[in-house]
Amino acid sequence: MPLITTVPPHGGSLISLLAEPGRAAELTRRAARWPSWRLHPRQLCDLELLACGGFSPLRTFLGEDDYRAVCDRMRLADGTLWPIPIALDVPEELLAVAGPGRSLALRDGRGALLAVLHVTEAWRPDVAAEAAAVFGTTDPAHPGVDHLLRRVGNWYVSGELEAVRLPEHRDFRRFRHTPAQLRAEFARRGWHRVVAFQTRNPMHRAHQELTLRAAREAGARLLIHPVVGVTKPGDIDPGIRVRCYQAILPGYPDGALLSLLPLAMRMAGPREALWHAIIRKNYGATHLIVGRDHAGPGPAFYQPYAAQELVRRHCRELGMQVMTFPRLVYHADTGRYLPEDEVPPGGRVLTISGTQLRQRLADGDELPSWFMPPEVAAVLRRSYPLRTAASAAARHRNGDVLLTAGSAAAKEDPCARA
Repeated sequence: MPLITTVPPHGGSLISLLAEPGRAAELTRRAARWPSWRLHPRQLCDLELLACGGFSPLRTFLGEDDYRAVCDRMRLADGTLWPIPIALDVPEELLAVAGPGRSLALRDGRGALLAVLHVTEAWRPDVAAEAAAVFGTTDPAHPGVDHLLRRVGNWYVSGELEAVRLPEHRDFRRFRHTPAQLRAEFARRGWHRVVAFQTRNPMHRAHQELTLRAAREAGARLLIHPVVGVTKPGDIDPGIRVRCYQAILPGYPDGALLSLLPLAMRMAGPREALWHAIIRKNYGATHLIVGRDHAGPGPAFYQPYAAQELVRRHCRELGMQVMTFPRLVYHADTGRYLPEDEVPPGGRVLTISGTQLRQRLADGDELPSWFMPPEVAAVLRRSYPLRTAASAAARHRNGDVLLTAGSAAAKEDPCARA
């Protein structure tokens, strides 16, 4: 099927690193004699998105020149916009058998061959400098910084990358698409304008309202495109989240498409939001919803609207639109979700966030219908049961705090955290 697309891929061409069957068979035979590296979960995600074109125009893990340019300028060495380093880290002892001039077999956790890297360069990165550039901090309380400083191998390698096959996913296969497959599905449905929604949480009522507003304002169809690779430590299990996304789909009167993204998030805030836009562009989306504190690990690290501002500055170069909204709050007086700047003076509001959802689940609290669609709440309650009726009643008496619009507490709590 021809790739009738809504927007061209980043860099102009959709990359595929999958070798033709004959070449793949040859690589499989030869790789039996080559040194191997079993990829960590983050590396598996990066390899999959390199191989299928989700990271177009990248054709391999970054070489040193590209790596330094990305850290310093958010661009590849040739000037192409790219904000997050995609590097393959390995321990020093591996270089003795798989340094430049050698070939390295890249395998999954079961030892199955996924790809071959013909190594041409290796260097020792300054991970503290990388953290400061990419995350704007070297504080190990930031999960991305912690990963860099404590878990990354002390050498980065690059070279020609040939993929034999994509990593195998045995769950939710009908919701997994490569960029080419998703673009073909948009063409089959006649979707020419597509707004993508990024999330790593079950979708609560504010998310639902936000996506409905975005699709309506853009005159577009909705792509719910949650991350099911590596997210923030403590996040809800991806399997539970996918069942929640399935449950919310009937709530979209004009329909929505669910597709799972095997991304390893870095929680890099503004840079990550720009990266998310590039990835969704590769998957064929014309618009991306960028939420308050998008892809941030918490309010201590990034200003609430910094991600929106950075992506807006690059919209023209990206060739896609970013959709931003004021924080949505629940207006208790009318039972509606409203932008906080439209709440009548003195109106009573409740805020809502993914953080609050995780806390409610951990505490065994109620998930009232103003907070969570009942269909989604039912899915969550199968994995996170309510506490005893007496305990739940006691917490209910303590209550959700009704905030007067404009109060300091209302301004602190995020609403549509993506």
